[in-house]
Amino acid sequence: MDPAATPQDVIRRASEAGSQFVDLRFTDLPGSWQHFSIPVKELTEGLFEEGIGFDGSSIRGFQKIHESDMLLFPDAASAFVDPCLEVPTLSLICDVRDPVTGQPYSRDPRFVARKAAAHLSTSGIADASYWGPELEFYIFNSVRFDQNAHEGYYHIDSDEGIWNSGRNGSDNLGFRPRHKEGYFPVPPVDQLQDLRSRIVLALADAGIDIEVHHHEVGTAGQTEIDMRFGSLVRTADQVLLYKYVVRNVCRQHGYTATFMPKPLFGDNGSGMHTHQSLWKDGVPLFYDKNGYALFSDLGRWYIGGLLRHAPAVLAFAAPTTNSYRRLVPGYEAPIKLAYSARNRSACIRIPTYSNSPKARRLEFRSPDPTCNPYLAFSAMLMAGLDGIANKIEPPAPIEADLYELEGEDAEKVRDLPGSLPEVLDALEDDHDFLLKGGVFTEDVIDTYIAYKREREVDPVALRPHPYEFYLYYDA
Repeated sequence: MDPAATPQDVIRRASEAGSQFVDLRFTDLPGSWQHFSIPVKELTEGLFEEGIGFDGSSIRGFQKIHESDMLLFPDAASAFVDPCLEVPTLSLICDVRDPVTGQPYSRDPRFVARKAAAHLSTSGIADASYWGPELEFYIFNSVRFDQNAHEGYYHIDSDEGIWNSGRNGSDNLGFRPRHKEGYFPVPPVDQLQDLRSRIVLALADAGIDIEVHHHEVGTAGQTEIDMRFGSLVRTADQVLLYKYVVRNVCRQHGYTATFMPKPLFGDNGSGMHTHQSLWKDGVPLFYDKNGYALFSDLGRWYIGGLLRHAPAVLAFAAPTTNSYRRLVPGYEAPIKLAYSARNRSACIRIPTYSNSPKARRLEFRSPDPTCNPYLAFSAMLMAGLDGIANKIEPPAPIEADLYELEGEDAEKVRDLPGSLPEVLDALEDDHDFLLKGGVFTEDVIDTYIAYKREREVDPVALRPHPYEFYLYYDA
């Protein structure tokens, strides 16, 4: 990905790479990549100027059937040679436009993110924001699941899972991380070192700078691979590319990767801790040598806005019913609406690894990688800017383990909402801050809420849960 690339640069790159196809990708409202491919001979400057049509009525959260025609416009700066496909293919991330008006499509998540970045620049507060998401995920050997009228189940297996320590019938070589003891063991306990390295090499081939990879806390292959921070839109692009590469490299080597926040009961869930900062004229705005944790007033107000609007923000940042299986006490998941330096039990942590002004940032720990990154980053930014505009003071920082607080001390700290219906209700009640500068629209918010309730909340609520048979079959 080259921010200065032109259509001519992309055409030349496709030729130099021997590409036979061009893959055009865009994002639906829930946050999954969609795509179709064209022969490389169709990659012309006209494609960038005139766009190419597709059926918007078949895309989740987009158009109705009587208004289905839409256009894709490739972004030359997004081009990358796909590291996962056998047939040489150059891929481009696209923006969506309405063919009648010629205007950007209001429900295109990437357009929302572009508007958020533009709103920041026109606000006078800052001219750049930087985003560093830490995606966690599990790598399993196999997964089976089904749901119908007479049965509902899932079955996960992993050779690295501690539950296979007593397995018989095949070679059993031991060395598996126990529950909640998967953080940083060397091989052979960490069985996925080479696979993670292959993923990192593929990510690098796709143009994503990686800073570190390691085994995470959970048994059975929990993993973290951290990308370098970047601007809002570009980082959101890279989150989707990252997930694509992870899934495909794992599949190519006989594994399956999932970004579900809580695939395993009784072990750590997978989050997407999101580092963020504001800059103006090349100066970091969150730094103050005299502030708590070297944080400025502006940075503190940003935290205040993020904490105040967190329930609504989580409708985008922790957007699934499964997200709230993770956001529970005891598994490093932050459920307390508080901030602190170094404290991983707080929703917002100020990292203290370095005293450099450039390193001053906050880490919002509640999001998870099932989110649509364009919408989630935009919502976080808008909450923080609202905090700055209104000088919202967060509660005093808490240095103690928030899970250990008792009595009045515990009652002073609010908890995050505990379910997807609750955060959708919060978004419905609290979204004026998202509408500023036209970043989000009422239509986008209403469509998103309706989709989540109709396609996720209600279907999950209507189906018997396997554990209900354990509890109630003999009642």
